[in-house]
Parts: sequence; structure tokens; C-alpha cells
Amino acid sequence: MLLQVAKLTSGYGRTPILNGIDFQAKRGEVLAIIGRNGVGKTTLMKALIGLLPAMSGAIELDGEAMTSLAAARRARHGIGYVPQGRGIFGRMTVSENLTAGETIGSAAGSAGANYERVFRFFPRLRERLSQKAGTMSGGEQQQLAIGRVLIGAPKLILLDEPSEGIQPNIIQDIGRIIVRLSAEEKLTVVIVEQNLELIEATADRCLVMDKGAIIAEIEPGALKDPQIAKKYLAI
Repeated sequence: MLLQVAKLTSGYGRTPILNGIDFQAKRGEVLAIIGRNGVGKTTLMKALIGLLPAMSGAIELDGEAMTSLAAARRARHGIGYVPQGRGIFGRMTVSENLTAGETIGSAAGSAGANYERVFRFFPRLRERLSQKAGTMSGGEQQQLAIGRVLIGAPKLILLDEPSEGIQPNIIQDIGRIIVRLSAEEKLTVVIVEQNLELIEATADRCLVMDKGAIIAEIEPGALKDPQIAKKYLAI
């Protein structure tokens, strides 16, 4: 297993939002986390990258303990994080945004190869290197956000709502890229997403969250069943 999470509790201040989260993700797997709004999905992502401290429990990446490490150190160990809203630097150029990704993972000494890797998946970014990131479309910004993480050659990518604010045809493109990253690069992807079509197209497994806990594991194809979708996602 690349990622192992055991009895993880985390939250804001003294208020726990995650209540004993347990799950694992294999190398090269796309693992989806779904659930209603407000059940703790984004809190989980922030706890995995280290933006929120663990109150208890453990996080391991490739056999190494991450639980007590700050976010920057987790990034250097190979965890890439694309937050909800993308988190790009709008006043900086595409090139400058990509350069910022060199601080993640094992990029040191291989940055040139990693840039070519990014352009293989996102050729449009090569065309836009001198453009201010804030002037790009939502879909292009999402490509940049993922590309910036790839520059650092991570082992694991955390994607929080990658379809948010993006037109449907670009969502399909991003879905295909996620599948390619898994198949061609053996990257592990943990994705939080509300777009069920994107989940069905990309995920190998699907975990359901409710009230800060994992309550079920389902096959992504099961989300085509309206009763299943209603059971786990309806308000």
C-alpha cells in the first residue's frame, strides 16, 4: 500500500470533524471520496497534506510516518495537493506557477524532465508559459494546478473538487488525464468530487463519508443506480 490512514481524528481547534478515519490506497490507484456536503471530505484532504494537525491516529506514505510532519515536509516526501478552487497564483505567469512546483517531491535535479512530463499531459501549458495565470479559463487553471504538482514528481496527488467551475468537455479531458496519470505514471490519486460522471470515469474504488467517518465502500459503477446515489448523496 502506498497510503495508509489509521484511526485518524482531526478538525478545527478542539472540535473534531474526522472521527477515526481508516483507509488505504494502492500505488497507481484512483480512490474517490464521496458524500454529502459538510461530512468532512475537505477536512480529510487538509489533514492528509498537513494543513490540519492530527488529534490522534496515523498517516503513512510508502511506509514512512507523515502524521507529525508539516505540510511542506509532506510535500517533499511526495504528497501533491490541488485544493478546492485550484490555489494558483493569478498574478504570476504559467511558467512562474510551474516553477513553484519544484519544491514538491523529488523534483530536485530532474526539473527539466518533469516539465516535459507536464507538457506531455497538458500541451496547452507550453503554449501559455508567458500568460498570467489569472487570465486563463477555469479549465486551463485546473490543468495548471495539476501540472504544478506534477513538476515535483509526487507519489500521491490529492484532488479536491477538480470539476468545480469547469465546463463539461474540459471535465472529461481532466478525467482522461487522471486515468493516464494512474496508468502511465503509476501515480496514486485520492479525489474528492461531487461530479458522479467524473467519479465513474476515473475511480477504481469509491469510499463514502458521513459525519466524519468512512461508512461504506462501493464500486464507482454503482453510482449509476439512482437509489445508491440517493442513499449516499441526497440531502
